[in-house]
Amino acid sequence: MDTTVRSQTDRPVDRSAPRSPAAGPKPGPAADGLVRGDDGAKLRVLLMLEIHEGSQERFLDAYESIRAQVAAVPGHLRDQLCQSIEDPTQWLITSEWAGSDEYLEWVDSAEHQEMVKPLHGCVRGTRSLRFAVARETSHSEHEAPAGRTQQKPQKPNRPAGPQKSADGITRAALSFAVKPGSESKVAEILAAYDPPDPHVDASTTLHRTSVFLHGTQVVRAIEIQGDMRAALAHVARQPQVRAAEEALNPFLVEARDLDDPEAARQFFMSAALAEAFRGASPDAAKAGTMHRAAFRYPVRRGAAEEAAKLLAEHDKAALAEPNGLLLASSIYVRQDILVRVVDLREPVDADPAIALGVDRSGPAPLARLLDFDFDAGPAGDAGLARLRAACTMTPVTDRRAADAR
Repeated sequence: MDTTVRSQTDRPVDRSAPRSPAAGPKPGPAADGLVRGDDGAKLRVLLMLEIHEGSQERFLDAYESIRAQVAAVPGHLRDQLCQSIEDPTQWLITSEWAGSDEYLEWVDSAEHQEMVKPLHGCVRGTRSLRFAVARETSHSEHEAPAGRTQQKPQKPNRPAGPQKSADGITRAALSFAVKPGSESKVAEILAAYDPPDPHVDASTTLHRTSVFLHGTQVVRAIEIQGDMRAALAHVARQPQVRAAEEALNPFLVEARDLDDPEAARQFFMSAALAEAFRGASPDAAKAGTMHRAAFRYPVRRGAAEEAAKLLAEHDKAALAEPNGLLLASSIYVRQDILVRVVDLREPVDADPAIALGVDRSGPAPLARLLDFDFDAGPAGDAGLARLRAACTMTPVTDRRAADAR
């Protein structure tokens, strides 16, 4: 696929026309075997895209609507859609073609222009790179190299970006580390500044920001209606927020320069947590006062994704209970960081097991995924108490717009 504006060098060339002697011999493999030009080698196309914040679902739908059409183009062999694990607005489409002639003939056609129109409203910018395949190493689908076992196909990764839920609210979370010994000062800075103006523009509003501390780790849970990028830019422009962020800088483990837009963007992208689950009780909107709590689970190395799935299964069942304790749950993951933010009908003490996401019906499978000694396991009262002490995050601030629930 390609949605870029093409230069004259991308125009299809009439290969049947005779070549003039001045043009020299047709390019081909050099003495070292590397491809120097079009000699019939396969073509690899890399299309890098940046999509508008909040348009991920529309972008994926657009891609699904045209992928079968692209697959039917003569010369097309395969393509992959990939999403950056650091910046959810950055995507990559790699496609492989039988040769450059087939690709260039298609990409310059009116058919191509019409085919990729569904993507245009989602995409902020693109860059296309084309490479002739010079070397290729592959193994049979059913045969593994000697001494190695055949790997199982990987399951598709879930989207990493913030997702809009049924209530029209986009939720995201950031996590970053502060220097040991600075925790109380960091909490003071994050709790003291005045809240920003919640009204970003006609279509974007800040709803809620909750900040928690767990040891030296800060977690910010953000809720907005509208464009997340516009909301973050709006907040960053507020004088009181800039002053607080500048005051935080000396205490951060990872330095940042908020005056450099690219450096600030890289910091916030590296701090972003991917949403693994979001659910709400059918009667959450009718509930009165909600009690928000956050937990950071001490997962074993490489076990965060599996633990997130177990917690999500627990929360789906708990949210379906009429008048149950759990009203809403958001689960976030990045590498070995697993954070769960919940809204409860009553304080955690009402039912610590439900609040923590632990099934009391038997030994919790969660225990084997956590880097923590529970003795008899977390399902018992003693185990629950220790788990609660180990993963409960300290609330720092919970700011809500006056017109938000």
